Amino acid sequence: MFSKGVQYMLLSTLFFALMNVCIKLVPHIPAVEIIFFRSVISVVMSYMVLRRQQVNIWGTHKGLLITRGITGAVALVLYFTTLQNIPLATAVTIQYLSPIFTTILGIFIVKEKVKPWQWVFFLVSFAGILVIEGVDVRISPFYLMIGVAGAAISGISYNIIRKLNTREHPLVIVFYFPMVALPFSGIYSLFEWVPPAGWDWAILLLVGVFTQLAQYYMTMSYQSEELSKVAHLNYIGIFYALVLGFIMFDESFTFGSYAGMALVLLGVILNIRYKSKLAKTTEAETS
Repeated sequence: MFSKGVQYMLLSTLFFALMNVCIKLVPHIPAVEIIFFRSVISVVMSYMVLRRQQVNIWGTHKGLLITRGITGAVALVLYFTTLQNIPLATAVTIQYLSPIFTTILGIFIVKEKVKPWQWVFFLVSFAGILVIEGVDVRISPFYLMIGVAGAAISGISYNIIRKLNTREHPLVIVFYFPMVALPFSGIYSLFEWVPPAGWDWAILLLVGVFTQLAQYYMTMSYQSEELSKVAHLNYIGIFYALVLGFIMFDESFTFGSYAGMALVLLGVILNIRYKSKLAKTTEAETS
């Protein structure tokens, strides 16, 4: 049976995939306006639950919480910028560098050790992403740097969550993300507003709900497991994306897609089994 942290991350990647489907259904709505809607919904949902549970919405480690909010918001803006200016496959592939950055930065920020074999497993999974998505070498160095910067800043944000560990309620950590993104996205949307119509409102509501669930379970995962074990599971999102793309948009698979999925799954399974084996060995030595 998978550990709680692994289960949480699998749920998180599923909800992020559902969020991406919703975003794909409203291509006429500007990206920053979508961020505005998801921020409003996330703030409201977090506030209601925290007040009901009588938890201080501002938390106690305000410096780390604000930093988490800023890094999360900046990373999101940079990712959306690449989505709008370079091919989707390339933007997604660059964003999948974030688990690697998360693990590397975790060595310095939260002092977690990463075994040599785990780097091999990461490379196997990332190779699978490259096979599935492909890389467009024609993109400009400027947008390539923006994409890499976004992935690196995501790594910082996830490390802050791990550093906070269980010292803050997961929804308090989630609450700070939209609180930072809301003013920026709101001001921008005033000048680039596209009125939603009809089903757009329902889809934007789902974007906010799925984002909230994805952020909540991701936070729970990073709080309860070592970064090097659960960050790798972000790659599972490519499976959700391919299956949902087939169901919702009639997107077909190629042989490369199947080969890439096999590599991604191989890397993820090997990493989970390796970490579980290490944990059992450590437990046996302790006892």
